[in-house]
Amino acid sequence: MDGGDTLDDRPHLVLDEFGEKLDAFNAFRKSDAAAADSILDQVGASDDVDRRIILELAAKRPLGHPDRFEEAHSGAMRAIEVLDRNAASGVRIARLGPLAPVAQYVVQQVVHFLVKSHIRNLVTNIQNLYQRREAAALDGDPSRRLLTRARIQTDRVAQGYRGNPLGVPTFLLGGAFLSTIIGSLQGFVLSAVGSTIGQIILVAVLFGIMVAASWALLRGAAIARRRIRLTTVAPMEALYQTIGRCGNPPGDQARVFALIALILMAIAWLIIPIALGASILTD
Repeated sequence: MDGGDTLDDRPHLVLDEFGEKLDAFNAFRKSDAAAADSILDQVGASDDVDRRIILELAAKRPLGHPDRFEEAHSGAMRAIEVLDRNAASGVRIARLGPLAPVAQYVVQQVVHFLVKSHIRNLVTNIQNLYQRREAAALDGDPSRRLLTRARIQTDRVAQGYRGNPLGVPTFLLGGAFLSTIIGSLQGFVLSAVGSTIGQIILVAVLFGIMVAASWALLRGAAIARRRIRLTTVAPMEALYQTIGRCGNPPGDQARVFALIALILMAIAWLIIPIALGASILTD
């Protein structure tokens, strides 16, 4: 004997104990529900979220389907590129006469903002996921090489997807332009509140702006959601499935914009007329 430690001489680490419980849970979770539940109780898991946490911890491989990962990664990158190029194109607004070009432009900006924000969120989420799985992979695991290559490729294209989410020239968002607009609006409001007729005009203008904004948000959100679903939902689900045990892809903000539109509509139809009536009665 060379005097070295045998397997029985090695200390029993927490790493070994917790790993044994995860291995046992993996072994029993499909064949023996009672044994699997007993292991969950031992580690302190008490509800569905806890169970999902243990499931994800027990999945030690960095990729669930490494043989399909490169194909899924390629499909997701291609889908994001196609969405970025086409999402705000071809928006058509009919039956609004001379207002159609203005309405079309506003709706395009809503679509552009929603899609650009969603793409930026998708790419950032993919980057973070690749980095974390790469860090969790052992040196000799072939999946590590796949993740490293995919992460480098995603890092290279990420900056191109992080531009201004608004399709409005940057100078229009500058301080001088906004100050001019705000100053003009303040002058209009101050001149309007001095008389009943002015108040009626002001409320009518606000009503029209809110209704128009609500309509544009709803229309833009509907178009953006349809094109996002058409382009990226299936490829992103495929990618997350091949990675495995990583939750769901991030969703878009179309529903949030639709909710904002409904709130604006409610304000326009309820609060503004009530405020106008109260103002007239107090004069």
